[in-house]
Amino acid sequence: MKLAFIGLGVMGFPMAGHLLRAGHEVVVFNRTQSRADLWVSRWGGKMAANPADAAQGAELVFACVGNDEDLKSVALGKQGAFEGMASGSLFVDHTTASADIARHLYRVARDQGCSFIDAPVSGGQAGAENGSLAIMVGGDAEDFERAKPILDCYAKSVKLMGVAGCGQLTKMVNQICIAGLIQGLSEGLNFARAAGLDGQEVVNVISQGAAQSWQMENRAGTMLAGEFDFGFAVDWMRKDLAIAMGEAQRNGAPLPVTAMVDEYYREIQEKGGNRWDTSSLITRLKKKA
Repeated sequence: MKLAFIGLGVMGFPMAGHLLRAGHEVVVFNRTQSRADLWVSRWGGKMAANPADAAQGAELVFACVGNDEDLKSVALGKQGAFEGMASGSLFVDHTTASADIARHLYRVARDQGCSFIDAPVSGGQAGAENGSLAIMVGGDAEDFERAKPILDCYAKSVKLMGVAGCGQLTKMVNQICIAGLIQGLSEGLNFARAAGLDGQEVVNVISQGAAQSWQMENRAGTMLAGEFDFGFAVDWMRKDLAIAMGEAQRNGAPLPVTAMVDEYYREIQEKGGNRWDTSSLITRLKKKA
């Protein structure tokens, strides 16, 4: 198939590569051209001058950018992807964004004879590189079925969660759960150290029981080592939590732990940890041990 991929950050860069490796024709666009140059030099695909050119003739157009405003820009802005999309084409959005923008883009796409699904991902940079992401989708069933074989190129799980916006709502649940898990893991590891235990040995034991989690398996060791160069940055987590808390204000769901952890991440930002990964929550506790 002829595909377009817009946004070549730490996630989009390998995801677009998986599409090309699967045999599809892929045209990419990135706002920082040097990143697109690097992708083309590594994968051998094609690069476009703007999102509209990338989308020209593409059956599916993928986007993986930073936030709602970035998404509006690359989709609906001057020379945005929707300008280049032909009738019958499908826009697949991997950005973690609000449910509102997903619903809006769904309506705009339908009005011009195209389709849209929101398809945020979970699994981090490692999941993108290894092709083992979890993808939660909102949109129409026929559009989901059309996109799924392509999404399978870099996913281990792809699930339709409901109508447009439901993928983003599911991703909010994902981030809410992660925030609490990382804070709990941080407190547990800090407690182990304060109690004079070998933190790694503690993890080796409790990871075999009910405390096991992806965060424990993949981040406990680096947290104990004071290494925070892995995965999802604090700045992006705060963006995601703000989206979730904004949605919670509308639907009435209380998020007391999420709000508390968001404040902890603000403290980390204040001491220069904006680009540390989310497991850096433990640094707040280490200074108090």
